[in-house]
Amino acid sequence: MLQLFFAVAFSAVPLTLYIPPIRSLNLFVETIEDLLRQMAVHTIRTYPRIRFGFSRILNNLLHLAR
Repeated sequence: MLQLFFAVAFSAVPLTLYIPPIRSLNLFVETIEDLLRQMAVHTIRTYPRIRFGFSRILNNLLHLAR
């Protein structure tokens, strides 16, 4: 049983190199949250315009198909 524990432990050690330390992760999460906040402002403004433009394109395509 002890050999199995050491085999699993030493095989998992290289995986810890891919996980950043918590102090770096906090900065990353803060940056992502800030980016999402800024994107939300622009999305709220542009969504109605995109929807209106898309509906006009669809209307034109449907009228051309008749």
